[in-house]
Amino acid sequence: MKFYRDHYDVIVVGGALAGLSAALMLADKGLDVLVLERHNLPGGIATSFVRGGIEIEAALHEMMSIGEKNDRLKVGKFFDDMGVDIDWLKVPEAYHASLPGLEVTLHPGLETFAKEVDAAVPGTYDRVLRLLNLCHTVFDSVNELSVHPMSKPMMLLKHEAFVKTAGYSTREVLDTFDLPQKALDLLAPYWIYVGSGFSDLPFTIFAVLMADYIGYGSYIPRKFSHEMSLKLAERAEAMGVQIEYRQNVEKILVKDGKACGVRTARGDEIRADYVICSAYPNKVYTSMIEPADAVPKDAIKMVNGRRLSLTAFSVILILDRPAEELNIHDYSVFRGDTMDTDALYRDLAGLGPYRYLTCICHNYANPGATPPGTCSFSITTLPRVDGWKTVKAEDYDAVKHRVAKQMIDDMSAYYGVNLLDHVLEIVIETPMTVARYTGAWNGCIYGYAHTMQDHIVARLQTAEAEHFIDHLEFSGAHQISGDGMGPAVTNGRKAAKNVLDAMAKEAAR
Repeated sequence: MKFYRDHYDVIVVGGALAGLSAALMLADKGLDVLVLERHNLPGGIATSFVRGGIEIEAALHEMMSIGEKNDRLKVGKFFDDMGVDIDWLKVPEAYHASLPGLEVTLHPGLETFAKEVDAAVPGTYDRVLRLLNLCHTVFDSVNELSVHPMSKPMMLLKHEAFVKTAGYSTREVLDTFDLPQKALDLLAPYWIYVGSGFSDLPFTIFAVLMADYIGYGSYIPRKFSHEMSLKLAERAEAMGVQIEYRQNVEKILVKDGKACGVRTARGDEIRADYVICSAYPNKVYTSMIEPADAVPKDAIKMVNGRRLSLTAFSVILILDRPAEELNIHDYSVFRGDTMDTDALYRDLAGLGPYRYLTCICHNYANPGATPPGTCSFSITTLPRVDGWKTVKAEDYDAVKHRVAKQMIDDMSAYYGVNLLDHVLEIVIETPMTVARYTGAWNGCIYGYAHTMQDHIVARLQTAEAEHFIDHLEFSGAHQISGDGMGPAVTNGRKAAKNVLDAMAKEAAR
């Protein structure tokens, strides 16, 4: 019996959230889909692992675009519509901000959030709420326009706020609200999740992030991020998708300007009408296309012109006491010595010590995350890839442990407890860990940075021109929706829609 069929409608390279979401959407339309995954499990960075008999979340802090069961947002609705049943747990707060002169816990809900900022910085309620309502309006416009594109005159008529703010940076729009610096500081902590300082971050990106997280709150799966991966894979297979693990795709085959299949590391050549690839275009266009001369020069210019966003450095601790006994009282803490996001962004180009950390105690959203009497506590920073590309192999262990120790010492001083005295298990994840495990280009987890020079609105307008090889689509964090696991699902769905639209056009000819 042959391992593969002679031909598939679509081959999906990569069985992480984006690839599996694309496969589900295509299978739902009756297409014959093959997913090839280099690991022995699905999920990519959306995974977990076991240390000392305890399952540990590898990456997920929180999931956006889920919504309540009776009022789903786009990602939650997609899971429901596809029959992927996730046990979602709502995160109890937005975040605790530990910033110069501020120790404030903020909660989701536009009015609630504005009231809590006003309590910390009196006299700001109306302006903060007006800003959050603007973010929500832009968020609604982005969601509608992603499904129903329209002409510029009609867009201005129906989506005035989106059009008027689309060309401005976050800093430029925030300045129009004339808020005190402390209020601005309380609005800024999520900046790290989009990977650009406010002077260079399109307001559209900030608005979508704030409206989603602050307006609707965030969620985590009860059984860690791997619950999403496994249930997506199980549902895909139930719908007829063939998923094969330990199959590393080395080449995407192109004939007459069209992708027509792949070759695996073990030498299998598999044919398909379309290929959806989760690998970064940097890798695909420089080493995966066969023949190599099928890659247009403009494709190389595009990947060279795009700036990679952030990678990740995390220290995950399983501690031998309940969180409250260690003075840990919040699910999420953002801690920094400044909220000058431009300065913090510049600082992230180095190898530490890092001035801005995000800390998560999963037990406050999921009490069963660890055995009774223990807790899970992670400390994360999201560096730029620049500095970590310079680390030599012989220096790697020393650099890794120095950075981890600095982060643990920082949070130990904050809580007044030596966290190292309470460690049951410790795991250090570096940009090299991400690069090795996922194959992500330079360990980058957030794709290409959204900047004023490379704006999301511009990317939407140039998407067709950047479609360099017919019948080849991309999914993953590096696509238009950008950062995080929720956007990865959206990017996978977009890749599937592109394939379906192309098939419909060809059928109509």
